[in-house]
Amino acid sequence: MKIHALVSLLCLAGAGLAHSGLAQAELIADNGKVEVAPSNTPHPAAGALMKTVEKQFGAPSTRHPTVGKPPITRWDYPGFSVFFEGDRVIDSVATGNSAAPAQGQSSP
Repeated sequence: MKIHALVSLLCLAGAGLAHSGLAQAELIADNGKVEVAPSNTPHPAAGALMKTVEKQFGAPSTRHPTVGKPPITRWDYPGFSVFFEGDRVIDSVATGNSAAPAQGQSSP
């Protein structure tokens, strides 16, 4: 749980730098390790609606259950994860996993 909180905090800090134009890098979370690395992986912008993300990027390979208050949901795609508060994107994180998942491996 502490690792997830650290990753979330680092991601939010990194997103602030990227949106300010001060950095051209992503936080990459891979096998429990977090690093800053260049990334050209397209991902949704903060504030985008869930339905817009699904229309633009297709169905996620994994839909994690919503947790907490405010409600936070995570969708995983090959190469990145998207975090939603309610139905809006609050952040997206490059994961370093660029391999495409097998068809039909989406969870509810």
